[in-house]
Amino acid sequence: MPHITLVRHGQANTHARDEVSYDKLSDLGHQQARWLGGHMQASGEQFQRVYCGTMQRHVETATSMGADTHADILRDARLNEFAYFTLSQLMQEQHGVSVPTEREGFVAHLPAVLGAWERGEIEGAPETHDAFANRVRDAMAEIAAGQGRALVVTSGGLIGTVLRQTLSLDVSGWSQMCLAIMNTSVHRWQMVLGKPLLTQFNSVAHLETPERHHAQTHL
Repeated sequence: MPHITLVRHGQANTHARDEVSYDKLSDLGHQQARWLGGHMQASGEQFQRVYCGTMQRHVETATSMGADTHADILRDARLNEFAYFTLSQLMQEQHGVSVPTEREGFVAHLPAVLGAWERGEIEGAPETHDAFANRVRDAMAEIAAGQGRALVVTSGGLIGTVLRQTLSLDVSGWSQMCLAIMNTSVHRWQMVLGKPLLTQFNSVAHLETPERHHAQTHL
């Protein structure tokens, strides 16, 4: 019975305000990934297939985890994040919605941006919402059809979208899921009668000891 484990990348460049600058792990991000890889190894986790997006932060996370010791890492651009920084900039220019500077501000900002994007109200978006949702659905369907346990290293927005598609969430629920997902968190699906069943959400067991609490990050 196929199992799919999705992992969000480690902490990236938290001071970035564009897609390119954000796309690299911080020192803490690499450490989070190493801790996760060590935890999986100590727990006896084995994966027959390993996937990641083509973004630098995805590849760096998979490498720091030691994911290539399980299988060759297959890079798939369909597992890349949507362009949130670009969408936010366009939202500000076209609708006057300012980009927040603190995490609390994203509670209102994220659903506003995602809702406008889904409704086609952001002109010049680098990708339509439907194109993004379809590529995520197609990639996950192909992975689910494979044999053996699969590990997928990707981004929070993509994981949130898989959750949305699994649980039939509206924009508000989708946004809440995305906001909750922590760096190097683990999410698991099991295929039952051809349908994905969510069995674990947002686990950071590798960061639960007191000396690692500081590494439980969202941004």
